[in-house]
Amino acid sequence: MILVGLTGGIGSGKSVVSSQLATHGAVIVDADVIVRDLQRPGQPVFLAIVERFGAEVLAESGHLDRAALASKVFADAEALAALNKIVHPAVGVEMMRRIDAQRNSRRVVVLDVPLLAENPRLGLGGVLVVDLDPQIAVQRLVEQRGLSAQDAQARIAKQASRQQRRAIADWIIDNSGSRLDLARQVGAAWQWMCSLPPAAPDAGRVARSANS
Repeated sequence: MILVGLTGGIGSGKSVVSSQLATHGAVIVDADVIVRDLQRPGQPVFLAIVERFGAEVLAESGHLDRAALASKVFADAEALAALNKIVHPAVGVEMMRRIDAQRNSRRVVVLDVPLLAENPRLGLGGVLVVDLDPQIAVQRLVEQRGLSAQDAQARIAKQASRQQRRAIADWIIDNSGSRLDLARQVGAAWQWMCSLPPAAPDAGRVARSANS
């Protein structure tokens, strides 16, 4: 197994890059997808969130209202810490389960983690960063996700800076151009990934005490 970390700020287009890498043959271990799976009704993480934050974080369907939950924790450091304490350990366990399932294979496994700069992982063969000027990211978040400019800027400010992400990169994709240009860059990044050495036995584990 070759293990590569993939990260990028909100609005950078990281999910598009992840999807394109999957078409090249990568196995994607997506932290955001795992979070959504663990927050399905009836799951222990779901139940713990409802117990901590109350029924007001539920939609009429009985599913978690992610926007309502975000509004509760976004500006409340104590609430955010409580949510992270519920979610992060469970996500970490599931990510490692999926990585371990591929450990003896010859596949390229992409560890898709938005907060990789904040929570480094051990033994990655390389780190791929999807880079975008924050002002362009704000514009895309407003146009594509319907966020206000103020909300988009606040969310970007909560993450690692552009400079911090670039500092951990072994390969950078510039997503300021066209979709065709992005696809070409992803193809080049895929060739680089395939040339990397196999992962070490502890690859993928959190590099410090904080969970991710």
